[in-house]
Amino acid sequence: MNQRQWKIFTDFKTEYKAKIKEWGQKVPDLMTFQMSAAKKAKTPDYSFENPVVYNTDLDKITVQDDIKLIVIGDNPGKDEQLTKNQRYLCGQAGKIAEGYFRKNPELGVDFRKNVIILNKTPVHSAKTNQLKTMMKEGGKSVENLILETQMWMAQKTAKLHCDLCAAAGVEDFKPEIWLVGYSELKGKGFFIPYRDELKKIYETDGNLWWNNVYVFQHFSMNRFTIDLSEYCKSEHYEKRALMENIHDLGQLHKQEIFYEI
Repeated sequence: MNQRQWKIFTDFKTEYKAKIKEWGQKVPDLMTFQMSAAKKAKTPDYSFENPVVYNTDLDKITVQDDIKLIVIGDNPGKDEQLTKNQRYLCGQAGKIAEGYFRKNPELGVDFRKNVIILNKTPVHSAKTNQLKTMMKEGGKSVENLILETQMWMAQKTAKLHCDLCAAAGVEDFKPEIWLVGYSELKGKGFFIPYRDELKKIYETDGNLWWNNVYVFQHFSMNRFTIDLSEYCKSEHYEKRALMENIHDLGQLHKQEIFYEI
């Protein structure tokens, strides 16, 4: 990153870390609702440690690292919220993502050095659909917290992306946003507030960089690679470089998510 990009990133990181602390104090009994939602879903027992999770991998990124992707997952799961981790996409889905880029070096992406990993909300649940149970049981306080975090993450992620792109020099990378977790971004999906707020920010402040936003299936259970493989068998497929086909697929899903609604 150049110095302007580095300042933009570190300012975002500082603000995000402060918001995580604020959100963590906003609903003192949040963990009670997380535990209840997991129990009702018959989730195997695990240690509940951090109700709202900061991604400590952000602190490992240095000025020497080029940011090529901003990957947006859903929310922190069982592994991510453990105090020993406090990292996003560090479980099985993260290992699959990391392995995919390692196996495809032509993409030029180191998943742990060239990628900022964020979520649509930093509020933990073992499975994303348990957030609905938490909101039902926790009432307005939990509902407002989860909605607030979605809106803030959409606004600040879009601004981070646009600012990093605008600050890039001729030799610097203009990062892309990869929204993963296709199903909860369409229809009556849980992350519709995030989706709509994100689009609004680009329409208002950063339409120039909207073409650098892509939508994909999640990395979990190899859905990203399976979806890409299916795309390569479809009528839309053209034999081109791997990243070009990834971009084409990401634009197709983006059209489905943001425009065919």
